[in-house]
This record gives sequence, structure tokens and C-alpha cells, in this order.
Amino acid sequence: MARIAIIGVGAIGGVIAALLQQAGGHEVVLCVRRPLAGLTVDTPDGPVKVQATVATDPADVGAVDWVLVATKAYDVAGAAKWLERLRAEGAPVAVLQNGVEHRERFVPYVPMDAILPVIVDCPAERQSPERVRQRGVMHLKATEGELGRAFVELFAGTAADAVVVSDFVTVAWRKLCHNAAGVLPALLLQPSGVLRGEAIGETALQIVRECAAVGRAEGARLDDDVAEAVLRAYRVAPADGVNSLHADRLAGRPMEIDARNGVIVRLGKKHGIPTPCNQMAVALLEASIADPRTL
Repeated sequence: MARIAIIGVGAIGGVIAALLQQAGGHEVVLCVRRPLAGLTVDTPDGPVKVQATVATDPADVGAVDWVLVATKAYDVAGAAKWLERLRAEGAPVAVLQNGVEHRERFVPYVPMDAILPVIVDCPAERQSPERVRQRGVMHLKATEGELGRAFVELFAGTAADAVVVSDFVTVAWRKLCHNAAGVLPALLLQPSGVLRGEAIGETALQIVRECAAVGRAEGARLDDDVAEAVLRAYRVAPADGVNSLHADRLAGRPMEIDARNGVIVRLGKKHGIPTPCNQMAVALLEASIADPRTL
């Protein structure tokens, strides 16, 4: 079994910690900004009280076998502060973040061959610093290869659906198509059921179609009806679901605007692909957090 550090213990980091505990034998270190009195994850099979070492200072940790980064995409610099000591013996870094630029974010801090991009798909919400609600199965898709297979093995015997995939680019952009539509509930400050409305649903389709066009230009193989599939998935999901972008806006926290929709606009410009719906969504979200005195 392995000694594993999790940097960032929000909804995803919390579920990951509970799964690793269920695997048995792993020694888990939770790297967080503030002390945790405890961590309970309400899984579909019942509550799991996580037993782990909690560290709040990068100077207090030692070398581990694996580093799992589950921070928000905008907080790479904060996560990087933990890496020197945790990677003292060359531990690989699995990046469990939104977006399609996992390696690009961490290559200034970690050798390219030690970075493992992982796509995460799990309906989960952080209800308090000490409690996470997991609504469904944790799906983990890692790039194919030795590192990917070793990562998947960490979750052997758990309820996680952890696999390696040969076409990671397609998997990442398919997930981004889903995340891109989530900007609408965040803008409207309404749960995901708002996408069941006809007009909002049509807007979601346009947002996803722009994302798919840019993804194809980046090499992703996306079906022609990917936008319709994304909208169907939102409409059959619980209507009270709150995605992480929405939750962060409600809480007044920084938002992953660039990783979720901004990247579509940026790469769209690179390929000469218009992305007006995503561009408007990004502008509106950024304006919502701007200091009115600077406008």
C-alpha cells in the first residue's frame, strides 16, 4: 500500500480521501490551509469518517509515494508550495482538476513525466469544511501508461470507477463540454434544474457547441450530438444540484472561470473559431466579481 498526500480537501478531495480509506492499508495525509476537526463523507453507501493525518504547513510534511492535487485550477501556485517536501523522493503528481490543461499548469513545478492528468466526474458537494456529500459514483480517468495503471491500482477494491484511457484528449474535452454548460446555473444563481427550461436549454446547447468545435480543433473526437447529450444529462440529474462554479460564486470564493469557459475562448481565438456565447459568459462572471469602483 502507499503513503498518499491529497492537496486540497474540498468536495473531490474529500471523496478521494474516503475512497482511499476504503481501499485499506493506505496512509493518507490531508494538506489543507486550515485545521480540520474531522472529515466525514456521506457516500451513497453511508457515512465514512476519514482517518488521516492533517497538515496545514508545507514545512511539516515528509516524502510520500503519491501526490494527488484536488485544488481548484486557479490555485496551482498554492498547491506547488507543498510539492518540494512531498516529492523529496520523486513521487508522481496526479492532477485531479477541471479543464484541459493539467500538465501545462504544473510543468513549471514538476517534471513532465511525473505529471499524471486525471479527469474526475463525481456529483459531490462540500457542505462544510468537515463534511462532504457524495451523490453518485466517483469516476476517474487517467492517461494510459505505467503511471496511470499505478494510480488506478490505488483504488482497487473501492466503489470508484477508476480506469486508464488511451484518448485522454477526447475524454478531457467531453468533460469540459459538460462543465461549460454549468456556467449558466452559476450566472443565474439557480441550481442545475434551470437548464430544463427551453430558452436556457437552447443557450446551453450553443455554449457546448462552441466548446466542441474548439475541442475538435485541439484533436478531440466528439460526436456531432455532444451538445444534446450534455443537455440530456443535466435534465435527468437532480434538479437541486449545485456545481462547483455556482457554489464558489455563492460563497464569494474565486471561481474557475478560465479553466471552464475562458479556455474555450482562448483556444477558440488560437484556431480562429468564434465563441461568442462563452465569451459573454466569461465577461458576465468576471464582471460579477469586479470591484464596482474600478468600472
